[in-house]
Amino acid sequence: MSLQAHSHGLRLAVEESLRGVLSIGALEAEDVKLGVLPAEYLAERDRVIERLMSLYSGKQPADIPGVAETRALFHQLDIDPTKHRPSSEALLRRVLQGKGLPAVNAAVDVCNLCSLEHQVPLGLYDRGTVHGTIHVRVGRDSEGYPGIRKQHVHLSGRLLLADDDGPFGAPTSDSTRTAVGPDTRQLLVVLFCPLERAAQHLSATLEHIAALLARYCGASIVAARVLQ
Repeated sequence: MSLQAHSHGLRLAVEESLRGVLSIGALEAEDVKLGVLPAEYLAERDRVIERLMSLYSGKQPADIPGVAETRALFHQLDIDPTKHRPSSEALLRRVLQGKGLPAVNAAVDVCNLCSLEHQVPLGLYDRGTVHGTIHVRVGRDSEGYPGIRKQHVHLSGRLLLADDDGPFGAPTSDSTRTAVGPDTRQLLVVLFCPLERAAQHLSATLEHIAALLARYCGASIVAARVLQ
């Protein structure tokens, strides 16, 4: 997939205080099919998990590429990554504990695999439930939402995504409002990448996600871009 060939899509606006702190990758897809993932995917997933366990079992977070940089990004934003763990690190911790990846649905599973492999936290959303401009900003006092697997996610002072209806995503835990479900046919993927990893990893991660969504979910990519 060429990112240059898919440059349109939803409007994204990054808060001025976050410029020069992180890079954002965004990908939009349609005609998504959330059927059973084939044996080919399962074999690819298992190869990735086996490789990561071989490389990083027993390692400290500071010694794992991607984990240290994302933790540093969280500290720069005054977020404690041990209390509000980046989603990519949470997946890696689970894998290194021998628990494997959770099975949710085809799109979520594919994106989790890419987030795990590239160690870039991402959010996956039902594109049809996102309205207006997407704002990448820091949470205001008392902001939050009902979260997936959590009763309430507090967002004051934390990095988040918001649309015309309010906050809906973060690099730690996403909202139920925009969650991908059985009826989802359009996807929005947002990656939160530390600036020092962006040039080398962000476009490659977007391209990998696009390829796997096309291969395993029949998705058509309609927009993809990087914001510095």
